[in-house]
Amino acid sequence: MIKVAFFGTDLLYGFHIKGHSDMNPEGPEVLCASVSSAAYMTANTVTDVIGLKPVMLIKDGNLYLKVKTESEAQQCRVLFDGLQLHLREIAKQYPKYLKVTNSEV
Repeated sequence: MIKVAFFGTDLLYGFHIKGHSDMNPEGPEVLCASVSSAAYMTANTVTDVIGLKPVMLIKDGNLYLKVKTESEAQQCRVLFDGLQLHLREIAKQYPKYLKVTNSEV
């Protein structure tokens, strides 16, 4: 299962995505690819377009990104909100394979 935790409730400071869906062990992992693509687009936008230097960890099946200040979170607000909405909608289609939650900052 892919587990996504967003940091914050109203104002998001980032996210942690970990795991694999294991939805199709013998073929392409479309769900993993979809989640990874959205996460990398978000991370690349934060670092290369907005120009922030968040705390980041990227390993196989594990992407952690967290901005450091409220001001940085405000700069990323639309981006993080969009990612959360996108992943929650995907999770509605694949509830056995993708779980999205929020945690305190």
